[in-house]
Amino acid sequence: MINQDTIVALATPSGAGAIAIIRLSGKDAITFADNHFKSVSEKKLLKQRTHTIHLGHIIDGKRTIDEVLVSVFKNPNSYTGENVVEISCHGSIYIQQEIIQLFLRNGCRMADAGEFTLRAFLNGKLDLSQAEAVADLISSDNEASHQIAMQQMRGGFSSEIAKLREELLNFASLIELELDFAEEDVEFADRTQFESLIERITFVLKRLIDSFAVGNVIKNGIPVAIVGEPNVGKSTLLNALLNEERAIVSDIAGTTRDTIEDELVIEGIGFRFIDTAGIRETKDVVESIGIKKTFEKMEQAQVVVLLFSAQEFKTESKRLKIEIEKIKNKFPLKPLLIIANKVDVLNASELNTLESEFENIHLLSAKTGLGIDELKMKLIGFVNTGALRNNETIVTNTRHYDSLLKAFEEIKKVQYGIDTNLSSDLMAIDIREALYHFGMITGQVTNDELLGNIFANFCIGK
Repeated sequence: MINQDTIVALATPSGAGAIAIIRLSGKDAITFADNHFKSVSEKKLLKQRTHTIHLGHIIDGKRTIDEVLVSVFKNPNSYTGENVVEISCHGSIYIQQEIIQLFLRNGCRMADAGEFTLRAFLNGKLDLSQAEAVADLISSDNEASHQIAMQQMRGGFSSEIAKLREELLNFASLIELELDFAEEDVEFADRTQFESLIERITFVLKRLIDSFAVGNVIKNGIPVAIVGEPNVGKSTLLNALLNEERAIVSDIAGTTRDTIEDELVIEGIGFRFIDTAGIRETKDVVESIGIKKTFEKMEQAQVVVLLFSAQEFKTESKRLKIEIEKIKNKFPLKPLLIIANKVDVLNASELNTLESEFENIHLLSAKTGLGIDELKMKLIGFVNTGALRNNETIVTNTRHYDSLLKAFEEIKKVQYGIDTNLSSDLMAIDIREALYHFGMITGQVTNDELLGNIFANFCIGK
């Protein structure tokens, strides 16, 4: 399945920059580079040691394209496990294309998306979960997602799965052996040890499956819908949280006609704040569309922030309580954070009355910044960051989550078989299925369709 041809691609983002890196990988990568590289010290790349860097020029016949630095990595000690050359050239788009086209004309092939990492996997440099973590690392946009991707790329998750699979495989071999000697009625697999292993696998699988709820949040961020009547300061609150003038602010009710989204990182966790168009009754057609979108965004959000003006409670207390109950009834499983904004205009007595009427209310002034930091801490409280702080394995990949669920179901069948003294041949079927799903995570069981789907989402050049 491993192609022996040499591939080439731009490894840095497309577009002009100070420096660009062009990567070649394959059996003849160093030969191709050597044919078009003229060292300032007359060195031949083929004779140089691995992991060395050389200054010179990329030439096309008698024409010099650019002065470059060429890094040489010889197999098997390279990212892909093949001969790899990285050419650091000036970042002109013209220069990038000239160098790439030069190698394409002279025997190289343009790399497919993720093909360098695919070759690393096929050559045994990475397992499949580590390869997927490479893509997660590239796309990580906050500290938490970066930490998890780094842990998985180093093999934290896959080593845990591989160890369980190896132990289960050993017992499976003994049970299969029993089937070969069925007529002698002998047991090679110690049932007590086997039951202990199944209990341990069940515990680990359950922990990993439960971690996906946190992992998915960390990887994709937490959508937070900021809702409330028009002109209560939703846009001002969004601007205060983001510390920039992202949303239009005015005294005219209904200024926000569409949802506005932006992201804030709090203690390494990404929050996507959505400022909506309000939830009042209106005959304005455009504003009605915005209100409809408000409910759609509340449905999509994991946390709902209900914002009202602190002045409203004096005359609108009953209506506000009805609105709170309406949201709680419509979204009973979503955390609801009730915020009274513009508290800077109230006196001490009014503030005490407000807090006594509305349980667990958060007092805030988006205009002055009062209560903003406390609000951020309440938001981070909705996320279980204990596993992250303790450096535990956290599952973020939907494919891994699906395989873990399927493996868990098979292990439960094995446990049932132990409890009911099921025959070895029937238990062996369930064990094989569990091993299959474990193997799907790390890549010990793969097919071309699976690999195509995974690596198609990579960027070209990685």
